[in-house]
Amino acid sequence: MSLLPPGSRQPALLQTMRMRDPVHYFASLRRRYGPVFRMKLIGFPPQVVVSTAELAAKIYSTDGDGNRAGALRAGYVPWLGDYSLFTNDGEPWWRHRKLLSPALHGRSIASYPDLIAEIAAEDIRTWPLGRPFALQEHMQAITLEITLRLVFGIRDVTQLARLRALLLALSKASGSPLLFLMPARLRAWAEKSPLAMRVPVLPTTRTMKASAAVDEILFAEIARRRDEEDSGATDVLGRLLKARDDQGRAMSDQEIRDELLTLLEAGLETTATGLSWAFERLMRSPEILRRLQEELERGEDDSYLEAVVKEVLRLRPVITGSGRLLDKPLRLDGYEIPAGWVAIPMFSLIHQDSEAYPDPEEFRPERFLGEGAQAAQKSFLPFGGGRRYCVGAQLAMMEMKVIIREVLRRVELTAADPAPEAQRMWHVTLVPGKRAVAVARERPLDRAPLNEEPRCPVHPAPSE
Repeated sequence: MSLLPPGSRQPALLQTMRMRDPVHYFASLRRRYGPVFRMKLIGFPPQVVVSTAELAAKIYSTDGDGNRAGALRAGYVPWLGDYSLFTNDGEPWWRHRKLLSPALHGRSIASYPDLIAEIAAEDIRTWPLGRPFALQEHMQAITLEITLRLVFGIRDVTQLARLRALLLALSKASGSPLLFLMPARLRAWAEKSPLAMRVPVLPTTRTMKASAAVDEILFAEIARRRDEEDSGATDVLGRLLKARDDQGRAMSDQEIRDELLTLLEAGLETTATGLSWAFERLMRSPEILRRLQEELERGEDDSYLEAVVKEVLRLRPVITGSGRLLDKPLRLDGYEIPAGWVAIPMFSLIHQDSEAYPDPEEFRPERFLGEGAQAAQKSFLPFGGGRRYCVGAQLAMMEMKVIIREVLRRVELTAADPAPEAQRMWHVTLVPGKRAVAVARERPLDRAPLNEEPRCPVHPAPSE
């Protein structure tokens, strides 16, 4: 008989209801049962959770042969399509990974920072001064614009406006909590049933209709770009059109469409949420904010800025964890996990491991600098690990650093409420409970860097 780890004996319904506050629920299970424990949620196979980087590495070691991470997600993001890196496994996944990686790394994105800064500056100019507003909405607007211009590469102003609205509608519809509470079979029926598609209030109807409208634009854009044959294109779409696999095969229109939406799903909410948490933490950590501003003004390097970003993602992970559906039994810390179970490295617990991060509740960017940086990095898993490490991690880190720098050089931010914002589950991300409410003030001239060009004014708040 296999030895299973301990875990909650509550019915799956009660355990699923506890997921309204997953961070505290997982922490309570960790305290009670130790670094490996099991749980059961409605609509999912039995799950085993691990809370250390060493145990996570054992799960990731099965990535080459022994799990199907894509199959675990496929039923919950059907609008991404059959070719998405999120929903694929095996050789089809590996082929796409090799095709997509060059477009998101190194020299392919080296020219992006200037345009990212320009996009951020355009949005910052619309921020109100002197009154509270939600930063997360603006971070979403900025990251969406980056996706439209750097990933999709759409230039037509009318098409940009239409696609922007449709992508926001798709993101909102696909983020409905009802979608994740619906049993997989019911969801699959609702997404294909003509009867269900006539009910406009169903989240499945709104998601599939928004996806179809987005597809209309994307396929037209892909066809247009194929006709143009722009060899100098630097956006991700342009690079995917030129990509060839080991057999010299190009990607089909459907394959490209699926990966473009995958990049939207992976980057829009997650990067915007990471940025929102960055400002939420910095506004409540004046000494760290002051040091960061001084480091940026000196302009020597961005090592402290990168450490700040990493510490934000450690302390406030955007995603609680990412699982693997096991094809083979797996031994974890003396336990035997059966095939068919889901094994989950839980980032929100791993990042709170006091062995890896002393005083883990403290916001301390210095963890990622100097002698302790290597140990801190070993347990740093916001982008997952193993073979399926996030393909867009380098671009996401670049976006966060460029946008934070651009915000801090243009405005001064203070928290509207000194109390920390709670972590709240939205879709599959952990967002600031009040969406990172801030008060912006124009940066005093005597605090501006000497080499800064004249700044465009930020819109003042309307009189009350």
